[in-house]
Amino acid sequence: MAESAACPPFQLGRARYDQGSFLGRLRHFVDVIDPSTLFVSEKRLKECIKLLDDYKCGTLPPGVSDLQLWDAQKVKQAIIHPDTGEKIFMPFRMSGYVPFGTPIVIGLLLPNQTVVSTIIWQWLNQSHNACVNYANRNATKPTPTSKFLQGYVGAVTSAVSIAVGLNVLIQKANKLSPATRMIIQRLVPFPAVASANICNVGLMRHNELSEGIDVLDNTGNVVGSSKIAAKHAITETAFTRVVLPMPIFVLPPIIMSYLERLRFVQSNRRLLLPIHSVVCLVTFGLSLPVAISLFPQMSQIEVSRLEPEIAMATDCKVVTYNKGL
Repeated sequence: MAESAACPPFQLGRARYDQGSFLGRLRHFVDVIDPSTLFVSEKRLKECIKLLDDYKCGTLPPGVSDLQLWDAQKVKQAIIHPDTGEKIFMPFRMSGYVPFGTPIVIGLLLPNQTVVSTIIWQWLNQSHNACVNYANRNATKPTPTSKFLQGYVGAVTSAVSIAVGLNVLIQKANKLSPATRMIIQRLVPFPAVASANICNVGLMRHNELSEGIDVLDNTGNVVGSSKIAAKHAITETAFTRVVLPMPIFVLPPIIMSYLERLRFVQSNRRLLLPIHSVVCLVTFGLSLPVAISLFPQMSQIEVSRLEPEIAMATDCKVVTYNKGL
């Protein structure tokens, strides 16, 4: 009985955990960002896809358990884009966000940043974010390369400008004590990254606003293309990108300012960078699933709130769309 509760009957394309609750979404996205899926072999991926295809066609071999099917779907969802059906490049998968993004976070939070180092780390961070946003976007409509490049340049320019501007203001604040100035400098990356992340999501996915995204009825059929749904999808994603860096860029500076005063750390200064790295990794690893769990990936919206032509095309009261991650 406990086993069936832990592993519900498999439903193709559905989440294993209740997406109507935050806890259910959190458990779902912990699966999605599981770094172990980065090491799945091509052979294993093909086996998972075949198993799901067999289930869909009703030709599933005897003895296959629900747990095996859920694991197969987890692997496929972590690697394959739900709209394009293509593999997402490893560093830009959500499961690769923490492993590949942590070194950049460490760089952003290093003390005593110069203008040049600020520009370099902000450029690397927004470049990585831009690729992650693009790779995990709603891809029901094609995005021209020119649109991607325009969005990338705009996102990086906004991030660097905001970060450098804030640093210059702090350096000119002569009334602040050196200790206060250092703490504020360490906290600068958060407002810089949060505001730049909004620009990044908006610019990298601007094509969705002009083209619309597909909305699906309760049987999974495309009802139409909606710009209103696209606006909701981008707004929800942008909000998660503001929440995500909050603990990442606020907690480590506070924790490190305390740890640096410890006698053990002061007598072993070479341990500062490893300790700083572990603090960043743990904070990032905990923050990501919480942030992306704020909204379900397959979001729903009432038909009455969408374009009239979509309301006329279906009898459904609610339709579904891929928010993206």
